[in-house]
Amino acid sequence: MIKEVETFELNQVKHIILVASGKGGVGKSTVAAHLALSLAQKGFRIGLLDADIHGPSVPTLFGLESERPLSEEINGETRIVPFEKCGLRIMSLGFFFKPEQAVLWRGPMVTKALKQMMTETNWGDLDYLIVDTPPGTGDVHITLVQQFHVDGVVIVTTPQKMALADVQKAMSMFREPHINIPILAVVENMSWFTPEKHQDERYYLFGQGGGAELCKHFGVSNLIQIPTNEQLCRDSDEGNTEKALENASLRRSFEELIKTLPK
Repeated sequence: MIKEVETFELNQVKHIILVASGKGGVGKSTVAAHLALSLAQKGFRIGLLDADIHGPSVPTLFGLESERPLSEEINGETRIVPFEKCGLRIMSLGFFFKPEQAVLWRGPMVTKALKQMMTETNWGDLDYLIVDTPPGTGDVHITLVQQFHVDGVVIVTTPQKMALADVQKAMSMFREPHINIPILAVVENMSWFTPEKHQDERYYLFGQGGGAELCKHFGVSNLIQIPTNEQLCRDSDEGNTEKALENASLRRSFEELIKTLPK
């Protein structure tokens, strides 16, 4: 007899959006962070959950590596207090461990921690909860799509064809009939490099065409290309992620991505 999967409702969250990729190193966390920031700047109430249990990046992106969350009692139940920065409510497993500490957990512990962060964080009323997922198609993804109502997924890749095989596996997972999560857009990150002092120049360091090929293969109509520059890399490393959106080209890319989200 098949055991029925327990489901959870986040009644104060209007939409849950996953940011995913089958491959690491494509800039998925920075895309999730900039999407969340772009939405917040437009006046939406936004939560950002770092669900990459083994490699959380969100604390670094927002300069919160040394922070530890507090808890509070609400109607007799303990709730985790998310950090509030740049208009976002932020939660990550990285807040519970030292940056250099490895998380040696098997699948059941990972699943339990994810459910706790989703259901026991005091998110308040949110228009969007943006979830930065780990690479691959493992326990975190299965838990999210089976136990929560996910409104859509943004797929992140880089232009080179070598990245496509792993990303295709992730897209295929979300298209499985028993999962069937809408793929809202393909984000081709690091589409080109433009030096800060030469804004009219483009260098295709990672090749071209990967994002377009994915869109064609899976019938996705929305391709968002995101450039990179040395300032973006520096701001991310220094925890000043919000400064990157001062770049007009980057800001336009995320404005286009926002248009693909459910209202």
